[in-house]
Amino acid sequence: MSAEPVGTPGTESPDPLTVVRTRGYAALLIMVAVLGVPISAAAFGFLALVHQLQSLTYTDLPRALGFGSTPSWWPLPLLAVAGLLTALIIRHLPGTAGHRPAEGFVNTGAPTAAELPGIALAAVASLGLGVVLGPEAPLIALGGGLAVYAVRLLRPGIAPGASAMVAAAGSFAAVSTLLGSPLLGAFLLMEASGLAGMTLGLVLVPGLLASGIGSLIFIGMGSWTGLGTYSLTLPDVPHTPQPTVAEFGWAIALGVAAALVGTGVKRLALSLQERVEQRRVPATVLMGLAVGVLALLYAENTGRAASEVLYSGQDALGGLLDQDTTYTVGVLLVLVVCKALAYAVSLSAFRGGPIFPSMFLGAAGGLALSHLPGLNATSGFAMGIGAMCVAMLRLPMTSVLLATLLLGSEGITVMPLVIVSVVVSYVLVLRFERPSAANTAPR
Repeated sequence: MSAEPVGTPGTESPDPLTVVRTRGYAALLIMVAVLGVPISAAAFGFLALVHQLQSLTYTDLPRALGFGSTPSWWPLPLLAVAGLLTALIIRHLPGTAGHRPAEGFVNTGAPTAAELPGIALAAVASLGLGVVLGPEAPLIALGGGLAVYAVRLLRPGIAPGASAMVAAAGSFAAVSTLLGSPLLGAFLLMEASGLAGMTLGLVLVPGLLASGIGSLIFIGMGSWTGLGTYSLTLPDVPHTPQPTVAEFGWAIALGVAAALVGTGVKRLALSLQERVEQRRVPATVLMGLAVGVLALLYAENTGRAASEVLYSGQDALGGLLDQDTTYTVGVLLVLVVCKALAYAVSLSAFRGGPIFPSMFLGAAGGLALSHLPGLNATSGFAMGIGAMCVAMLRLPMTSVLLATLLLGSEGITVMPLVIVSVVVSYVLVLRFERPSAANTAPR
C-alpha cells in the first residue's frame, strides 16, 4: 500500500476525495476491518483483567485472610505496591509507560512495539490496585500501537500517512464502547486529535468502521463470558422537568465552581509531577500512600466505603445518582475534597486516563448543590459532569456529549443547562491557564 492518504512533511497533500477513490484506500478499509477484531478482543481482555484484579485485591483477598469486610486501611499497602510497581515499570521499560495523565490528552502518535508492554503493565498496576484514573488513555495508546505493529508486519513499506490512519482506527476500536457509545468514543478521539475538514473525513471513515466492529466484539465477548461490555451506563435516571430560570443560574455557578476546582486539580498535579520525576520510585510510592490515606480519611469520617474515593468512578456513577438520597451534603462535600486530592495525586505519578474521575468528581459536586433550592438532582448531576470534564480535558463538545448521552432521553431535556455550564467552565479555565514559556518568550 503505497498511497499517502494524509500529507507528510515536505510533500504536497493530495486531494482527499481523490484518495478516497483509490484502490489503496479501499484496501486500507479492509485492513482496518480485519485488525479491529483482535484489537477489540485485546481491549476487552485488558478491561477484564483490571476489573478482576480490583475484585481480587479489594474483596477476595481480605476475605481469604479472615476479614469479614474490607478494612478501611486496606488500600494503604496495596497503593504503596502500586506506586512501587508503576515506578519500576516507568524507569526500566522502554518509553515512559504511556503519556503523563496530568498533561491531559496529548496526541503524540502511536507508541512503538517496544513501548507497548510498559504501557499495559503500568496501567494494570495503577488501575488494578485502586489509583484514581481511568482506562481510556492506555486503551487508546495500546489500540493504536497494536494496529501499527500489525500492519507493519503485513506491509513493511506502508506510507507514514496510512500508518497514522491505521493507528487512529486501532484507537477507535479499543475504546469503541467504553464511554457508552461508539460515536462518543469516536468524537473524543476526533476532538482530541484536532483534525478538521476533509482530512478528518479520511481518518473518520476507517475509524468509524473499526469502532463499529469493536462494539460488536465487545458485545459478543461480554455475552459469551458473562462479564458485560465494560461500557459506561446508568441503570436508572430520575425524570427531570424542563429547565427553569433558577437552573440556568445554577449552570453558571456550577461552571465557575468546576473551573476553579479543575484548575486547582491540574495545577497541583503538574506541581507534584515535577517532584515525582526527580525521585521516581520513592515519590511514586509516597503518592500511592497519599491516595490510600485520603480514602481512609473519607471512610473514617463518613462511615462509607473507602472505595468511593478509589478507582476511576466509572462503575460508581450509577449508584451515586440512584442513591443520592443516602448522601448528605456534608458527605458529598467530603467526597469531593478527598476524590479531587486523590485524583490530583494519581495524575502526578501513575498511568491512566483523566476522563472518568473528572466525571465522578463533577457528578458528586452537582449532586451536593442539588440539595439547595432551585436545582434537581439529575440536572445538577449532568451539569457537574460536563463542567468538570471540560475543566480537565479542554474538549467542550465531548464534555457536552458525555454529560447528556449518558442520561438517555433525559439528556435532551438538560442539554441547554449542560451547554451553559460547559461554556462557562471552558472560558474560565482558558483564562486561568498560566501562559507557557513559549507563549511569553519575547519575539
